[in-house]
This record gives sequence, C-alpha cells and structure tokens, in this order.
Amino acid sequence: MLDPNYIRDRIRTVPDWPQPGVMFRDITPLLQDPKTLRVLVDLFVHRYMGRGLDLVAGIDARGFILGSIVAYELNLGFVPIRKKGKLPFTTVEESYELEYGSAAVELHADACGAGDRVLLIDDLIATGGTMMAGKKLIERLGGIVVEGAAIVDLPELGGSKRLRDAGLVLHTLVDFDGH
Repeated sequence: MLDPNYIRDRIRTVPDWPQPGVMFRDITPLLQDPKTLRVLVDLFVHRYMGRGLDLVAGIDARGFILGSIVAYELNLGFVPIRKKGKLPFTTVEESYELEYGSAAVELHADACGAGDRVLLIDDLIATGGTMMAGKKLIERLGGIVVEGAAIVDLPELGGSKRLRDAGLVLHTLVDFDGH
C-alpha cells in the first residue's frame, strides 16, 4: 500500500519564489525519479481508466508533462492549452484574472468536438483562473470536461472552491496550506 505522504514528501517547497511571501510547490522532484514518476502517473491512470474519456487537455506548461503521459497511458489523444500567441493554427481564446492584471490561454479551434469527453489536467490549483479558462475553452468547442485534475491544491487561495462552485468535479493528490 502506498504511503499517503509519498507524493507530498517529494514535492519541493521553494520559499519566496517567484516573489517574497510565496511558497512555491515545485513538482520537478516528482519527475526526476523514475519510481516516483511511475507512481504519480499510475495514480491518475488508474483513476481515469475505463471512464469513457476521449481526450486529455493539459494546461501550459507543467500540465503538458503529466497530461501527455496520462493520455499516452490511457491510449487517448492529447491537446495543449497554451499561453496566448503560442499555437500556430486558428485558436479560441479565454482571458482570466491574475493577482495583478490578466492573462489569456488558447486552444486550437479543432482541438475537440461536440460531445468529446475531456480530462483537464494541470500541476497545481491556486486561484483556479487557468483551469477555469481551460474549461470554458473546451466547452466553447462543444467538449465536456469530465473532471479537472491536479497534483497539488492550494485551498487557501480559493481556486478549488471556485472551480467546484462552477460545477467542475476536481481530483487532486495533495493539499498544502498557505501560498
């Protein structure tokens, strides 16, 4: 049986990055060790196996890493949700608010179709802005976001509550208090 703290204990906390007062939760140690990477991927693969999904959508940039591996293991297609201006084809765009200002993400206009069942994945949920924007993009194209998934939730920042209040089912592996 897996120690419930196995994943949590391998996430590095970097104080005061990218700005003073922020405790950055760094998932790169999870990716560096082959056993830990396998455990991490398997936790998601076993959850979503046989769920009738059509696609996995990963959010720029760390959601690409986990999302593409999970899609491969589930024998599904993968679509990237990128920061504005990074995709070469016709896109749809969704803006969202940051703590200081706003940003936008894009999805290729043909990334999913009506009725496609999509798993939306990222590394971390903070304020929920990027995941909410990704959800809106997929739904604008007619897709159905079956669930939002992330390794880390920072519940004090309110993102997971905001996403759940908007009707998104969420699955996260670990919570951290604070920022």
